[in-house]
Amino acid sequence: MSKKNLHEKHKDIARIDQEAKCTHGWYVRVRHLGKPHVKFFSDRKNGGRSAALSGALAWRDAKEIELGKKRTDRNIVTTSNNNTGVVGVRFNEKMNRYEISWVTKEGKSGKTSVSTKKCGKEQAFDRACAIRMKKEEERLV
Repeated sequence: MSKKNLHEKHKDIARIDQEAKCTHGWYVRVRHLGKPHVKFFSDRKNGGRSAALSGALAWRDAKEIELGKKRTDRNIVTTSNNNTGVVGVRFNEKMNRYEISWVTKEGKSGKTSVSTKKCGKEQAFDRACAIRMKKEEERLV
């Protein structure tokens, strides 16, 4: 592994260097369906810093396959703190509409809305969720 690769950021992998505890290695945390899966790759036990990073990357990728999690280096929000419980979809009571937001492949924000006046609240919600899902799939392709 190149020296440059050791200093790149790797999704779900953090470098741990604690001199006081003689702890040096890579900490991997893969979250899936709200549950964390973690493992530490010690430099000493894995044959050095570079080898430990290679092991951490391989474990992360294998764990994601095992869990059925799609491999991507993009950050994906999986929890919602809005009033619908669906990431990127919220209900605006004042405007009586569902508002949908997403991030494009280029990292720009996108948004649109679906009115409940035309098709009712339930159908508007379903339409909003479908739009959000389509936009998220477009981003990850």
